[in-house]
Amino acid sequence: MKYIELIGRIFYSLIFLMTVMSHFSAETIGYAELKGVPVPSVLVSLSGIIAMVGAISIILGYKTKLGALLITIFLLPVTLSMHAYWNETDPMQMQMQMINFMKNISILGAAFFIAYFGAGPLSLDQRVAK
Repeated sequence: MKYIELIGRIFYSLIFLMTVMSHFSAETIGYAELKGVPVPSVLVSLSGIIAMVGAISIILGYKTKLGALLITIFLLPVTLSMHAYWNETDPMQMQMQMINFMKNISILGAAFFIAYFGAGPLSLDQRVAK
């Protein structure tokens, strides 16, 4: 059973690691600009770095609570600015943004659990504590 937390941390973090490179693409920066993100070339890249560091921290179980905080810092503004479904006029776009909004809220909830409970037994945090 001790492997469950490790597998959970890996699965949880994959979404951030799989998308991190897109934070440096012209398409993603352009999309953020369309959504009204100020200085998108800086903030989108910075958000990618924050998400990547948070995800790696959670996977390794090293400074896991800080990693969860970084994921929270990433998710809050992204969720509210990029997935503001209430601003959409097209019903299809509204539905898609609401799905992404709720997905991010769910992921944010898991970040709160990680921030509270930590990494578990198979982690660098646990090894350092011994």
